[in-house]
Amino acid sequence: MKRLTPQFLAFTLATFGTISIAQSEDKKPEGTPGPKITYDEHVVPILREKCFGCHNPDKKSGGLILNNFTSLMAGGGSGAIIEPGNPDESTLYLVVTHQEQPFMPPMADKLPQAQLDIIRKWIEGGALESTGSKALASKKPKVDISLKSAPTKKPDGPPPMPQNLLLEPVVRTARSSAITAIATSPWAPMVAVAGQKQVLLYQSETLEFLGVLPFPEGLPTVLKFSRNGSLLLAAGGRGAKAGRVIVWNVVTGERVIEVGDEFDAVLAADISADQTRIALGGPSKMIRIYSTIDGQLEHEIKKHTDWVTALEFSSDGVLLATGDRNGGLFVWEANTAREYLNLRAHSATITDVSWRSDSNVLASCSEDTTIRLWEMENGGNIKGWGAHGGGVASVEFTHDGRIASCGRDRVTKTWDQNGAQQRAFDAFGDLALRVTFNHDGSRVIAGDWTGEIRVWLAADGKLLGNLTSNPPTLAERIDAGNKELVARQATQTQLASAAVASKAAADKAAVDLAAAQKVAADMGAAAKVADDAAAKAKTAADNANAQVTVAQATVTAKQAAANAVANVAAQADEISKKVPDNKGLADAAVRTKEHATQAAAEVVVAQKVVTDQTAAAKTAADQLATAQAAAQKAAADVAVATKQVETLTPVAKAAADKAAADKAAADQAVAAVAATQAAIAKWTAALAAAKQSTEQARANAEQPK
Repeated sequence: MKRLTPQFLAFTLATFGTISIAQSEDKKPEGTPGPKITYDEHVVPILREKCFGCHNPDKKSGGLILNNFTSLMAGGGSGAIIEPGNPDESTLYLVVTHQEQPFMPPMADKLPQAQLDIIRKWIEGGALESTGSKALASKKPKVDISLKSAPTKKPDGPPPMPQNLLLEPVVRTARSSAITAIATSPWAPMVAVAGQKQVLLYQSETLEFLGVLPFPEGLPTVLKFSRNGSLLLAAGGRGAKAGRVIVWNVVTGERVIEVGDEFDAVLAADISADQTRIALGGPSKMIRIYSTIDGQLEHEIKKHTDWVTALEFSSDGVLLATGDRNGGLFVWEANTAREYLNLRAHSATITDVSWRSDSNVLASCSEDTTIRLWEMENGGNIKGWGAHGGGVASVEFTHDGRIASCGRDRVTKTWDQNGAQQRAFDAFGDLALRVTFNHDGSRVIAGDWTGEIRVWLAADGKLLGNLTSNPPTLAERIDAGNKELVARQATQTQLASAAVASKAAADKAAVDLAAAQKVAADMGAAAKVADDAAAKAKTAADNANAQVTVAQATVTAKQAAANAVANVAAQADEISKKVPDNKGLADAAVRTKEHATQAAAEVVVAQKVVTDQTAAAKTAADQLATAQAAAQKAAADVAVATKQVETLTPVAKAAADKAAADKAAADQAVAAVAATQAAIAKWTAALAAAKQSTEQARANAEQPK
């Protein structure tokens, strides 16, 4: 019995679905189209009236027979005239609407618009022959998506991102199912997740839901972005019934090509780097390679002996690696489908393959628990290691050569190319099935059997959030958004009140601090004035004391001189008295006495100066003491004011910080409310558009045929 590999699990889901899917399909959705438009019932009457006369087995005008469905679909001498599903590429529709020559019917007016509408709807509906027929699919791609060369680096300009995709899920089930496929754009922050009958797109950095790509073919089991990020490939189908590969334009969500017509779900698929080929494989054991230019099958490879479970083109588009459920692993030339290498080492199912960006190394993983690296020159197994107990489910290279993997041990891991484990992330609750890096390798995204999808930081393993393959409907989103809006508005009100209060407190603290700073500044200015006055008083006192000293020295000198003159005068008087007849001596004595009297008077004057200077010095000393006391008081006042400033500064800062934090929180709350309102508005508009589309579809279906 085969083990429950990720591919087998995907196949099981594709085959049997889930109870929730069955329940969801029991109820006929609104807007279900009316009766089918068929060739036999609706188109034949129009063609019989206008066209059969010239285009019948007898005339075959232009080699075209229209009165037989098989002949009509075969076309005429210029090729097919019907592209099922695409009237604008169908020659029949273009000529009867007079958009292309030759206008039909010839030499006549266009058919009535009602008849043209029937022909258009018939082609759009798959060109059914009868009510029991199966809708046909056009083999011609809508656009040529091929590139002149394989991209080897990031394309110029902004990376492709979705615009205006559907937001209403195609299926909403009671519970999520196993994650059968995850893929990330190589250059844009976008991740694609396989859901039931749909592919969900998310922004890989914000985890925002970007939109839905319907996959009515069944369950997507494979998702791959093109190497330039402009296209998304999905493959899958319904087990034991049908398999198909779809490619969308990432920006518009338009289906640009559909290939494959398998009788089982496709389990492996990829688009080449130059976008010229699509390869697929599955339970048929066949590899089929289709051209994207004309939708034709180019090659079939019958080498595998069991289900094809893994497949990927090399980054340069030269090689194609494929693996099967029996452990077979091959590398083929993409252009010729010739076998290039047979890589033998794995002993169990090949669950995944991934090419290094230079296309020189291939990574493969298997249910035998190992990851192996292969060089492409000789096919040597350059490295191999046991990665996950029980089996490895998924492996992927990132741009810089790191490797991510997950497996039956429920753990997601990252590795270097030597097999050294870099990080093991928190284990899932069930089997880990799919893993991928985001566009810049900073995040690891993985999903498990229960439908849980986790997004981690690659650097430290921090869990950033979750994605879902079963998103809520728009109505559910609106309802939840309205409830969230009420809660956020209440929070906004509380935070706004807190912000107002904290701002008032911060303003008061700022005013108090400013007042204290002004007082300190005023005190500082007053202290400077007092210091200047004290300095001037000190200078004045020093000058006064110096003058007292000078005056005292003058008194001392004059007193000594006066004493000397007085002694001389006394001696002269005594001598003159002894010689009374000597008039000269008498005159000299008189003059000497006069000098003594004058010297004594000068001493009295000098003493008066000393007295005055001493009084002035005392006054200066008193003024100095007063000025010094004032300076000391001013210094004390400055110290008090400075202390007050020092006390209020941290208080004001804390209040300002709190006010800033509260304002930031209030602003965030405002932004959260605005974001919620914008999301509700977006969802409401999308729901209205969906309802309008449904009503239009119903109206179209109810129109008389």
